[in-house]
Amino acid sequence: MSRVVHQPQLHCFTIDLDGQLAKLDYRLLNDDVIEFTSTHVPFSLRGHGYGAELVAAGLEWAKKHNYQVTSRCWYVDRFLDTAVS
Repeated sequence: MSRVVHQPQLHCFTIDLDGQLAKLDYRLLNDDVIEFTSTHVPFSLRGHGYGAELVAAGLEWAKKHNYQVTSRCWYVDRFLDTAVS
């Protein structure tokens, strides 16, 4: 079971890490385009795959809802570049 929680009212996906929050923010540009804007994992918790978990959940949700994906986040871009290659 995924730890990722989608919070559509806040336009983000989150993981609660014992009171610290890892977060993937997005905005809907129109009815069929989503733009991922930033990914944040607390410094002390980086390197454990939480960012990747957030991005995977966000991209899966976007695909399920037939959104075209754009990004302003370098971390999300790494996943998109891999998917295209």
